[in-house]
Amino acid sequence: MDSIAAIKILSALGHEGRLSVFRLLARRAPQEVRPGEITEATGLKPSTLSAHLTALSEAGLVQSRRNGTSIYYALAADRTQAFTSYLLEDCCRGRPDLCAPNRESHAMTGQKSVLFICTGNSARSILAEALLRRAGDGRFVTYSAGTRPSGEVNPHVLDLLARNDHDIGVLRSKDLDEMQGEDAPTFDFVFTVCDHAAHEECPAWPGQPISAHWGLPDPAAATGTEAEIALAFAEAYRTLNTRIEAFAALPIETLDRLSLQSEADRIGMLSSKN
Repeated sequence: MDSIAAIKILSALGHEGRLSVFRLLARRAPQEVRPGEITEATGLKPSTLSAHLTALSEAGLVQSRRNGTSIYYALAADRTQAFTSYLLEDCCRGRPDLCAPNRESHAMTGQKSVLFICTGNSARSILAEALLRRAGDGRFVTYSAGTRPSGEVNPHVLDLLARNDHDIGVLRSKDLDEMQGEDAPTFDFVFTVCDHAAHEECPAWPGQPISAHWGLPDPAAATGTEAEIALAFAEAYRTLNTRIEAFAALPIETLDRLSLQSEADRIGMLSSKN
């Protein structure tokens, strides 16, 4: 990358709105995001968002894909990496010990700590916590939390888990703040299971855990008859169970960080039909 291209990128990012869109897409990378999700997360008007996406696309930071009448946007990872490499290639006279990003992580040995995050911590993240606690067979320490916790676990979730012989006595809705600070666990993996949580600013987790987005529809938002609502919760359970079983089956100790990240992203795309 040359200085002209870098200046164009800096100009595109030199606006609060465009920067917020770029950061959101970076948080969701490598997944694609619909414009409606971006407007909901950022509060931008559709016309304003369109202008920002155009500027970011012209700078090469964003790529788009059309599927019928829908357009999906994603971070242009190669261009973004080239830009950050250009900025830092002469940093501290090439001394990585001084200015390279800190990618040190604790060894993937013994029990692995896994955190599932959603907004309310009342349904999807609770399901994931319970499912991995059983599927992991003691190999994982599982947690869940919410960015804006409801304070109680959805009764449909408790009923569903109890009927499937999960221990529900340890489950509670809790704030993400409990997972931060000096006394908080150090996580090996952090997964978001709802789009709202994935869109929000991520805390800086010690140890650089593997992170991925395992989003799925909120069963608590289902409407209709009792049978239809129960079906929505059952489908969420089956989808998460598919992903959890695939994750628990990974040979984590033998995979490098890049392979683990790739597998985590792949598992996030699995559905109950896989």
